[in-house]
Amino acid sequence: MKNIFKILVVFILPLLLINACRDDADKNWTSPEANIHLYSTTLSSNTLYPSMANNSFRLAWDAPAGATGNYTVQISTTPDFKTPLALGTATANSYTTTIGALNTALLQAGYSPYTQTMLYIRVMSGTNVSNVISLGVTPYPVAKPIITSPLAGTEFVLNKQTPDAPVATVSWSDYSTYGVAVKYLVEVAKKGQTNFEPAGTVTDAKSLVWTHKMLNDAVTKLGLPANVAGEVSIRVTATTVSAGGTITNISDTVTVKVTPYVSYINLYMVGDASEAGWDNNNSNQPLFRDPVETNKFHFSGYFKAGAFKLLEMKGQWQPQWGQNGGVVAVNDGSTSDPDVFSVASAGYYSFTIDTVAKTYSLVPYTPNSAVYTVMGIVGSATPNGWNAPDSKMTRSALDPHLWSVKNLALTVGEMKFRVNDDWGINWGSNTPISGTGVSGGANIPVEEAGTYDVYFNDSDGSYLLIKQ
Repeated sequence: MKNIFKILVVFILPLLLINACRDDADKNWTSPEANIHLYSTTLSSNTLYPSMANNSFRLAWDAPAGATGNYTVQISTTPDFKTPLALGTATANSYTTTIGALNTALLQAGYSPYTQTMLYIRVMSGTNVSNVISLGVTPYPVAKPIITSPLAGTEFVLNKQTPDAPVATVSWSDYSTYGVAVKYLVEVAKKGQTNFEPAGTVTDAKSLVWTHKMLNDAVTKLGLPANVAGEVSIRVTATTVSAGGTITNISDTVTVKVTPYVSYINLYMVGDASEAGWDNNNSNQPLFRDPVETNKFHFSGYFKAGAFKLLEMKGQWQPQWGQNGGVVAVNDGSTSDPDVFSVASAGYYSFTIDTVAKTYSLVPYTPNSAVYTVMGIVGSATPNGWNAPDSKMTRSALDPHLWSVKNLALTVGEMKFRVNDDWGINWGSNTPISGTGVSGGANIPVEEAGTYDVYFNDSDGSYLLIKQ
C-alpha cells in the first residue's frame, strides 16, 4: 500500500507543479501586478464630436518609487490588453493629448464611428504597470473613402443599344461599420475641373453599379462630346448625420476614360412670359439645341412681359431649370426649385443658356421681316417624299416665325423646310436632330425612323426634331 502511495505522489506532484507554473505564467502575462496608480478620468462628453477636436484629454498617475525612463500610455478594446495600441509617451507622471488625436487612435484600434465601445487605458514603464481604467466612448469618422474600382486609366465605351445593361461598378473601402446610416454620393467631373455632377447614390453600401445610360447621362452633363474618349474623374463622398451635426469625407479622385454616345435633354418653356403660360403640358415651346455642344440651347422669339422657367419633360415640374442670383440652377427633384428668368417688357428677345457652364443671357432681338402663311416639310424621309403636298406645320399664335408639327412619321432619309410647297424659299443643313438651316442649304439627315415633333424658326433657321 505504501508503495502505491509513493508511486502516486511521484506522478501527481510534478503535474501539480507544472499546472501551478502555467497559471502563474498566464497571470503575469495578462495581468501584471500594478505598481503605478493611474487616476480615473472623464470626458466632457463620452460621444466625441469634431467640435471637440482641440479640447484636451489628460491622464495622471503616481510614479513608483525609484522609477526611471519614459512612460507609455496604452489603450485597448479589451481589459486584458491582448492587442494594445500606444496612445503616446510621457517623461513625467502625466500625459496630455487632444480629443481629436484620441478619436483617431480609437478608429485605428478598430472602434466603429458612432458606436459606443468600452475604452481601456493603462500606463507602462519598463516592467512597471498601472491599474486599468475604463470608460465608454463613441468616436466620429475622419477617414475618407478609398476608391478600389475602377482602376485609373480604365476605358469605358458606352452603348446606346444597351442603355440598362451594367457597364461599370464603382467600389470603395471605408469603415467596416457605422453606428448611423452613411450615404455615399458618387460624382464625376472632367479631369482637372471641380464642377462635379452626381452619378448615383447608395446608403450603407460600398459599391454602385452604373448602367450605360446612367454614366452617359452624367458625362453628357459635363459637356463631353459624343463618340470621343474623354478623361473623367470619379470621387465618392461619405455623409453621416448625428446629434453632433453632419460630417462629410471626400475620397481622392480616380480618372478613367469614357466614350459617350449621343444623348439629349430637351428644355421646354413654361411661365407667363411664354405662349404656354404656367401650364406644364400645353404644347410648350422647346429651346433649340446646338448640334455639337449639346449643353448649349438658344431661342429667339417673342416673349410676353413676365417670367419663365425651363422643364426637361412636358407635364413634369422636375427637372426644372431657372437661375439663382444670376447663375443657372436646376432642381432635379432632390432640391428646391430655382428662381425664374424675368422678362421686364414684352418684345422679341434672344435667350441662350449653357447647362454645363451655368450661364445664360437674354438680349433684345430683331426678327426677320418676312412673314409666311404656309410652311411645310418635304423630303425622302416624309410621307410624300420629295413631292407636294408637303407635311404642313402649324404657326404659333404668339410668334408668326415659329412653326411646329406633332407626331410626324419619318423614315430614314432626308428632309427640308419650304414655303408654299415650292422651292423658291427653303431651308436646310447637314446636321440631324437639331441645327440651323440656311436658305437653299443641304438636305437635313434623318438617321432614325420614328414619330417626331418637329419645330422650326423661320427667322433664324433653327430646327429641332424630338422623337416621341
